[in-house]
Amino acid sequence: MPWHGHLDLRYERPAAAAAAADQPPAATTLHHRHDGPLRILKSLYPEGPAVCHNVIVHPPGGLVGGDQLDIRLDLAPGTHALLTTPGATRYYRSLGDEAEQRVQARVASGARLEWLPLETLVHSGALASSRLQFELADGAEMFGADVVALGLPAAGEAFERGHWRHEIRLPGRWLDRGRTAAEDLALLDGPTGWAGHRVLGSLFFATGGSLTTARSDALLEAARAVIEAHPLAARAGVSASHEGLVLLRVLGDRVEPVFGLIAAVWQAWRPLAWGLPAITPRVWRT
Repeated sequence: MPWHGHLDLRYERPAAAAAAADQPPAATTLHHRHDGPLRILKSLYPEGPAVCHNVIVHPPGGLVGGDQLDIRLDLAPGTHALLTTPGATRYYRSLGDEAEQRVQARVASGARLEWLPLETLVHSGALASSRLQFELADGAEMFGADVVALGLPAAGEAFERGHWRHEIRLPGRWLDRGRTAAEDLALLDGPTGWAGHRVLGSLFFATGGSLTTARSDALLEAARAVIEAHPLAARAGVSASHEGLVLLRVLGDRVEPVFGLIAAVWQAWRPLAWGLPAITPRVWRT
């Protein structure tokens, strides 16, 4: 029987004006509800109370045909949330029904979101769908990451059957949408598609308003410096095609180097964008 899971997350923080000057910064707190196989175990504050770190746990460990997971995020003004996962999101072989994960986020003015899950693995025979939508109010900002591997590159298991359907939507900013089928070798092996690789990574910094030229240029220069020193330099690029978006894309043959490049660029971008050190989530090191 398919799993249907729902997770609603709301982040709140007292108004800055209500906090006394001699008191520590007000905390970003999480209120959450779940139904089915999705959980938040604990809120962590490795960099102080203002930034709430959470790990989203899916106890079954993967999705099969017919499974549906819905994650909804609501960040109130002044909040800052970093979300990740304890391991890969796995789509297993399907007997006919599509498995889907949907993420919808609303980020209020002055709020910051970091959506940084670990990789997605689409097993051969999977019918998989991922839909991500981030609605940013004027004054909201976020980092987002998405790394997907078709098949199991590290185990030498090719993506021979099935499809991967994806959508990343930032209304008014960016829409990345498509379907990659195992039989579509023109897309998988062609120079304008996956170019023979089976791992695709994306990292973006987006704002609800407009990035100044100085901020955009600083982010681009920092990313290019990291890329130039990385073994995947020939397969990676960064651009600012919209005034509210800076985007990194990278292709590879294994998950680890692709995710490593994305993590390194995020570590370079976070201090530039927000004046904060990049506190790496502990689960990335376990």
